[in-house]
Amino acid sequence: MLDIRWLRAEPDLVKEALAKRDRSLPGAIDEILACDEARREAIGEVNKLKAQRNSASKKVGELKRAGEDASDIIEETRELGDKVAELDSVVREAESSIRRHLLVIPNVPNEMVPIGGEAQNEVLSLWGEPAAPSFELKPHWSVGEELGILDLERGAKVSGSGFPVLVGQGARLQRGLINFFLDVHTTEHGYTEVRVPYLVTPDSMIGTGQLPKFADESYRSERDDLWLVPTAEVPVTNLHRDELLTAEDLPKRYTAYSPCFRREAGAAGKDTRGLLRVHQFDKVELVRYETPDRSFDALEELTREAESILERLGLHYRRILLASEDLGQSASMTYDLEVWAPGVERWLEVSSCTTFTDYQARRASIRYKRTQAEKPQYVHTLNGSGLALPRVIAALLETYQESDGSVSLPTVLHPYVGSERLTDSV
Repeated sequence: MLDIRWLRAEPDLVKEALAKRDRSLPGAIDEILACDEARREAIGEVNKLKAQRNSASKKVGELKRAGEDASDIIEETRELGDKVAELDSVVREAESSIRRHLLVIPNVPNEMVPIGGEAQNEVLSLWGEPAAPSFELKPHWSVGEELGILDLERGAKVSGSGFPVLVGQGARLQRGLINFFLDVHTTEHGYTEVRVPYLVTPDSMIGTGQLPKFADESYRSERDDLWLVPTAEVPVTNLHRDELLTAEDLPKRYTAYSPCFRREAGAAGKDTRGLLRVHQFDKVELVRYETPDRSFDALEELTREAESILERLGLHYRRILLASEDLGQSASMTYDLEVWAPGVERWLEVSSCTTFTDYQARRASIRYKRTQAEKPQYVHTLNGSGLALPRVIAALLETYQESDGSVSLPTVLHPYVGSERLTDSV
């Protein structure tokens, strides 16, 4: 959420920055500022009326002590009270309107972010080489189904499309990847592992920016008013909601495994077969709380941590700097990591690494104090996938498939999976 004081002080600067995301946003800022002006005027009038009421109340006391009639002033006091109550209602309504508007206004893109949509995304780096075998590569769903480790048909029977079932070695591969990711992030990258709830309150979804804008893309239990997590980012970031931290508490680094649930599983014209776009998937998340001066250095570190996993898996990948119109609502700057899937000949996103500056912290009221004498400041939050499982598995199956239908595994996974290759023997 943006700081209303910044909007007041530099409205043109804010509108110019937000126009890089959406040209309609400057008009929304004007609406917020109009509500804010009405609120401030009402508050000023309330303060004047309260002063008059206090003066009148004092006069009533003086008249009563003197044995004089105070009925007229008592009536005046009552009328002043009614006006105060009426204006208080105006103030509350204006504050509610301002908050509703601010909750859907996106974060301001960093100055390094290219302006435009998906076509303006910048490929910053490439790692590795694409697989170039002497035989025709199959898509991962064919590889998985022929090995008996991926069952899309029964998944659809149980839950509908977008809910794949991993069987035998496929399930073992997924479990091994999760443990491998968590081990690297906790033992080498300095993260503390947390096990978090998969159902969260509306306040938690608001805190990270999923609500109110993305309500239709999330799953909700109406009876309990709880939401299934679209990502572990939501519960992990909200661990310190409404808390005041100290400088010594920072940085905080958490990693968490969770299943993720999303209604939106694809778009027209895009291939949604196999593991490419699903309603439920597993992911290991990285979340950081940093001081503002560390925000962008921390983003580079976090992104390198995710990249290091891909390099150990030997997967050809690229880093992309997202353009302004392609950023998520809460993001100030995002790097996407995409792996090459040679069977479908496509780049697949497996991680988004983002700094949100103080946008989420302001929504969730996560602050810190450098010293007891200083005023509290909002922390900066960051997160990234470290990594998302379905597309990593898709890339592994397509990259390491052999001509006999088996799949060799990267050396780092041998102890986690308990074998060197996947075969049709479950």
